[in-house]
Amino acid sequence: MTRISNMTLRCFFRLFASAMVVSLVSSCSTTKRLGPDDVLYTGVKKIEIVGADNQKVPGSVKAKVETAVDVAPNNYIKALKWRYPFPLGLWVYNNWPNPEKGFKHWIYEKLAEEPVLVGDVRPQLRTKMIETELDNSGYFRNTASYELIYNKKNPKKAKIFYRIETGPGYLLDSIELLPDTCHLYHKIDSLARVSTYLKPGNRYSTDSLSVARTKITNSLRNLGYYFFRPEYIEYLADSTITPERIALRMTIARNTPKFAKSRFRTGDITVYVNRNQGGGTPDTTVTRRGTIIRMMPSKLRTGLIPGCVTFREGKTFSVSDMNRTQTYLSRLGIFNYINIEAIPDTTSATPTLDVAIECTFDAPYEASIEANVASKSNSYIGPGVTVSVTNRNLFGGGEQLRVGLTGAYEWQTGHGSGGSMFNSYEIGINSSLAFPRLLLPRFIGLSRRNLNWTRFTLNADLLNRPHYFNMAQFSASMNYDWQMRRYFTYTFTPLKLTFIKMIRTTELFDSIIGANPAVGLSFRNQFIPQIGWSMIYDRAMNRDNLINVQASVAEAGNLMWTLWRACGVRGEKRLFGMPFSQFVKGTAQVVYSRRLSGENWLVTRVFGGIAHAYGNSAEVPYSEQFYVGGANSVRAFAVRSIGPGSYHPAGDRDNNFDETGTFKFEFNVEYRFPIVGPLHGALFLDSGNVWLLKDDPERPGSKLEGSTFFKDLAVGTGVGLRFDISMLVLRADLGIGIHAPYDTGKSGYYNMRSFKDSLAFHLAIGYPF
Repeated sequence: MTRISNMTLRCFFRLFASAMVVSLVSSCSTTKRLGPDDVLYTGVKKIEIVGADNQKVPGSVKAKVETAVDVAPNNYIKALKWRYPFPLGLWVYNNWPNPEKGFKHWIYEKLAEEPVLVGDVRPQLRTKMIETELDNSGYFRNTASYELIYNKKNPKKAKIFYRIETGPGYLLDSIELLPDTCHLYHKIDSLARVSTYLKPGNRYSTDSLSVARTKITNSLRNLGYYFFRPEYIEYLADSTITPERIALRMTIARNTPKFAKSRFRTGDITVYVNRNQGGGTPDTTVTRRGTIIRMMPSKLRTGLIPGCVTFREGKTFSVSDMNRTQTYLSRLGIFNYINIEAIPDTTSATPTLDVAIECTFDAPYEASIEANVASKSNSYIGPGVTVSVTNRNLFGGGEQLRVGLTGAYEWQTGHGSGGSMFNSYEIGINSSLAFPRLLLPRFIGLSRRNLNWTRFTLNADLLNRPHYFNMAQFSASMNYDWQMRRYFTYTFTPLKLTFIKMIRTTELFDSIIGANPAVGLSFRNQFIPQIGWSMIYDRAMNRDNLINVQASVAEAGNLMWTLWRACGVRGEKRLFGMPFSQFVKGTAQVVYSRRLSGENWLVTRVFGGIAHAYGNSAEVPYSEQFYVGGANSVRAFAVRSIGPGSYHPAGDRDNNFDETGTFKFEFNVEYRFPIVGPLHGALFLDSGNVWLLKDDPERPGSKLEGSTFFKDLAVGTGVGLRFDISMLVLRADLGIGIHAPYDTGKSGYYNMRSFKDSLAFHLAIGYPF
């Protein structure tokens, strides 16, 4: 087997080497097999678009022209719009033999690329396509031509030069609407008058006309005209009345069916609720929002379905009601199938649509597992796993009970003795109970347009660092999640109580915090009573621009401090015999995504955070401080291995609990591109650090200073792979350090000790931002 494998490899490399040699010595190697009349297409030389009287041609029109001539030549990367100079596929096609079978045949089939010929491009047809596109864009006097630009060294190769003269763009001159003879025509005219495009002076464009009638149709379908379609609106254009102007008349197509002109009202509303297992006995309940037929046995709170149905019997039928009802039912998270149908009532004297809603319960339980691994070239790895189980419908009202177990550890291998040493681990249990409504007094008015949640959480975590300490953390909270406007989601935490307890400390840890009192205070046993608010603004401005803004503000201890002070308590104030923290903390993040072309995206992220302790606390608790590094931060560095500022602990040690701060800034930019199928790639650049707002003599260089801000930013770059199957994204990133903010013993901006030590590898689930 080894002999065959070696022979195969030698054969492959021999073939590859021979192809390279032939390609170098033969200038015609990529056209050797072309026919006498064939010409190899090597791309577009230039697209020259000249407007009338040298007027600027709109970018949208240029884009249509470029699309019409967009034919990829050989060895071309379309995403980068770049033709790389090594046409391996053409070299193989022209110079390698292709036996009927065997290894050489397999290699040929894998590597060979058939030439793209000028005849395949059909430039004459492309010019006709350009002329049609320009006609549709209002440039009726356009001309398009092409010329082959032959290669001077090899006339069997040619690029194509396209020249386009658009002529004047015809503008809308007058717009004649429909006669106001019925409710339908009156509404169409009203919608046309408020259209941003159907105005005199706009350039004639069939695309824009199509968009305008689609918007009119969508509005009509919300006014009861459920069966109306965009193609029922027609335009008649006349360019003979005024030179370079279009007189436009709007008409209704003659073949428009009568029922499409009818305005429907909502009739009977029936909701069918099916069991996940199928079967069951039907149980009928009549409510003010319709009739509910439920297959029993099943768990369903009486008012849950009616609260999601926005239809009203006798009301004008609206497609928006269909969409909102579908959304509300989906947000409950208890159905795996929802279908809404509008059925004409043939027995009614007036146009009526009965509504049939069919829902099928999802499986009541859902289990999930998440894993991530971070690996540093200095022998540290840190895998983590989260396993959770969710009951989607605990009490029959869409309540979700989630219980999860988390585990993570850091493992150092081959360090010093050549063996391995178990460094630290973290285990925890977290649970949450979520109600799909806000549990508030009835006198507080809330919008029913969106589904709101009330969440109760209870968590416990144990962090073990054998050489330093064991720390337990318990927390309980109550949160309100709601959405008042389309793009804004809010969370209010009226109460979150966290208790931190140091179970065990070692002499080494005691000596470290003894030498640095500020770090020691952040680790003390304490309660953290918090009130918080956060906001998310998430919007797709269009299909090519996405923006996500997140901001949060939290305070701890202020209310309790005020109450204790009002009761006459002076000095340090305690809760159940333990001091409680007092601080304020704020964060803000902006993520902007820009589509470059196809599925190529440029994603930029900026994050900032600040925390300040006062009153009952001298330091912000360790768990509330900021850090950088890791799979979702500056990926060239391990978690908590940078900062604060230019501070860096002496020597190579495995503790980094003093590398946190109370101010954080981070900037990331990532280029994401498809490779093949669900496999995507990424190139990224990360920078960031944390600082202290107060000077700490034990951590020199840690305070935030404007003069050293940019020098203190850690910088790294890298590449990544993403396996994206929509529901799950598996991510692997290789970070490469460029600049460390501390003294590494090397001068210059690039100050990494070695390329090997600058590498960090991360495996994770989901995108980093």
